[in-house]
Amino acid sequence: MMHLFEVIVYFHVVAGTIGLVAFWGPVATRKGSRPHRKWGRASCYGFAAAGTLAIAMALLSLYGPEERIPSFTDRELFAGLFGWMMLYLGLLTLGFADYGLSVVKHARDRAALRSPRYQLVIAAVIVSALWCGYFGLRVGHPLMPIVAAIGLVAMVLQQVFIWKPGDVLPRAYVGEHFRALIGMGISAYTAFLSVGLIRMFPDHVFNPLIWAGPSSIGVGLIIYFTIQTKPKPRPAKA
Repeated sequence: MMHLFEVIVYFHVVAGTIGLVAFWGPVATRKGSRPHRKWGRASCYGFAAAGTLAIAMALLSLYGPEERIPSFTDRELFAGLFGWMMLYLGLLTLGFADYGLSVVKHARDRAALRSPRYQLVIAAVIVSALWCGYFGLRVGHPLMPIVAAIGLVAMVLQQVFIWKPGDVLPRAYVGEHFRALIGMGISAYTAFLSVGLIRMFPDHVFNPLIWAGPSSIGVGLIIYFTIQTKPKPRPAKA
């Protein structure tokens, strides 16, 4: 009989594959076009489902009755990487997807993003990131505080945009939208590695070069789209 964890992994892989494939659609299509929106929604929904299932797998790894990957002898490090870090990455993926869609939905009303509905999601990401970073320092694995720091910086930048006093430039939300959804791709690819890498390439599960790949590509895309979409201030009247 298939165990619950294996069932969740199966659906996680299906949802994650949809998100991973659809992710490149918005990158390649004209921004604002119908294909761009269609691929973007597919990517967000796929990643959101995968993130939710990643949270379920993390909780089962931490509190489930079965011991995951018995060959992994350092159980505290296992709890850190495949429990708390996966939980954080799942929440981070959900947070990016939620913010990336909502910042467009409320492009003309930033105050809506200050409601508990959105602030609680950001708070959950921040709390999980802080715990992930602390746990990583405790078990002596630098990967956990590094990925936690990326999420914390992203959440701070989001809050700066949301709570910035006064008016912002009309299309300032576009850069926020791109950064959030590319960040969603980074966190999802990293989470995918944390699940699949140990099964496909167990000897390289802690290779920092492999783990740094999604972040390097994603940060490059963020910088590129930030420059491309940076709103230009209106010239002052004479």
